[in-house]
Amino acid sequence: MTAAETVVEPVAPVAPDRVVRPLLLPRHLLVLARPGHVVKNLLAVPLALVDTPVWTASSLWRCLWAIGAFTLASSVIYVLNDIADRHLDRAHPDKQHRPIAAGHVPVPVAWAYAVLLAVGLVAVTVTGPEMTWWPLIAYLALSAAYSRWLKHLPLLDVCVVSTGFVLRVLQGYAATETVPASLLLTAVFSGCLVLILGKRRHELSALGTPHRPALHGYNLLLADHLLGLTTSLAGTTFLLYLHLDAPIAAYPPAVLALVVPLGLLAAFRYLQAVLVLRTGGDPIRILLRDRTIVGCAVLIGVVLAMAQINARYPHLLTWMD
Repeated sequence: MTAAETVVEPVAPVAPDRVVRPLLLPRHLLVLARPGHVVKNLLAVPLALVDTPVWTASSLWRCLWAIGAFTLASSVIYVLNDIADRHLDRAHPDKQHRPIAAGHVPVPVAWAYAVLLAVGLVAVTVTGPEMTWWPLIAYLALSAAYSRWLKHLPLLDVCVVSTGFVLRVLQGYAATETVPASLLLTAVFSGCLVLILGKRRHELSALGTPHRPALHGYNLLLADHLLGLTTSLAGTTFLLYLHLDAPIAAYPPAVLALVVPLGLLAAFRYLQAVLVLRTGGDPIRILLRDRTIVGCAVLIGVVLAMAQINARYPHLLTWMD
């Protein structure tokens, strides 16, 4: 018997005060689409631009269109996931406030909303700039399989979520018509694994296993070992990418000398948040609100941007020679 076959979803009644309020329905539908998670697409899809030899208005526009399409696709998946998980969410201290689990959005309305978002997605891909959409299609298929079955399989569940981010980056490469850099894709995959494993560890230590059946295949010792392994892999592959594949002209030693300590500090801080402060329940919140991580990310971004600008337009930064 597989893990998926043993999942039992406890049916929890909707609390009496959780009623549908028509005037608030538009706001609940917006929350259901999780607009705050658009940052995932804003960070992942444009990564392909670092390997684009020349930035043109066309490539930037196509990349922006890909971000919009992936945002709609993600929203469709979020709605479908919340429909499928509404019973389990009601037993979760935070997820019980999601619009469907809380009873603010009836299930039939949620289905209609998902269909409307899907129609919008089709319209965006058909009427937008011509590009291959296979990463987007693969993301939808993989996410559907995850929602139905794969999320109940320990270890595979985190790999599937990380693959979704790699597909976002690949859509960016499709938009810019450049060749994917394997080291960058590996760094994205392993870096996302760090964030997702941190979230799983937090759930395991703070909430137990009832709300996520896949957690039965984890314990804190395994989560700690996996965090250490994937953090090392993410750092190593990213540095190899900078040294071997990144278009940063003649400055790899200087770039590495600045990026390595900043990257290590950011990784140390995230691990501290997960293992010591026990605030790893929302990785996106940590990445966007922790001052140390944000500061390191900004400095790394400035260093890499200057190196890339010098590689493409050396006359703009002649003072670096």
